[in-house]
Amino acid sequence: MRRLASELGGEHGIRAEALVADLADPAERDRLASRVKELGLEVAVLVNNAGFGSHGPFVAVERERALEMARVNVEAVVDLTARYLPAMVERGRGAVLLVASTAAFQPLPGSATYAATKAFVLSFGEALHEELKGTAVTLTTVCPGPVRTEFAQVAGIGSLSDRAPDLVWMSAEDAAGHAVRALEQGRRAIVPGAINQAGSLLGRHLPRTAVLPLLRRAWGGGGR
Repeated sequence: MRRLASELGGEHGIRAEALVADLADPAERDRLASRVKELGLEVAVLVNNAGFGSHGPFVAVERERALEMARVNVEAVVDLTARYLPAMVERGRGAVLLVASTAAFQPLPGSATYAATKAFVLSFGEALHEELKGTAVTLTTVCPGPVRTEFAQVAGIGSLSDRAPDLVWMSAEDAAGHAVRALEQGRRAIVPGAINQAGSLLGRHLPRTAVLPLLRRAWGGGGR
């Protein structure tokens, strides 16, 4: 992170700082905010991208891991947005990008907590987008599908992701490009990629009685 900050500063003639914090810990978030203030930085654009998932039946997931996921994917998003959005509105400029997932559009047996956290992020973001109309501050929620990062390994779905065809994957650079363009355009929410858009429509409109058993079998959600 520090090496990247140095490269960005050298290539673009900008000030780039690398600050590290465990966003699952409220005290660490306090420390991060204090450090931002000490450095004299003004948060003009907030990107809530931190998050992780898990795979397997909920009864087999460690309780603390599930709680940590809720703290990072939900609590930290609300906390950081609450810390910096009011000042943006007061200044009359700024933008917030929330990163949800296509998992937000339906319950996901096998990743129940993760999908629920992303559904929260999407609902939260869409409501705030409407609230911010007329303030000159915008908020966009991006719902990517599979992206080539270390997410699958951390979530324990490496074997599932290896079987997925290349056409369903998006590079991190492409996903970020879609997100930034949507933020610049003041979009409420976007789903990058035609395949992901089709999948999100099915998730929203198919009856749960039909889609949940299919997802459980495809995703390996356990049960009988």
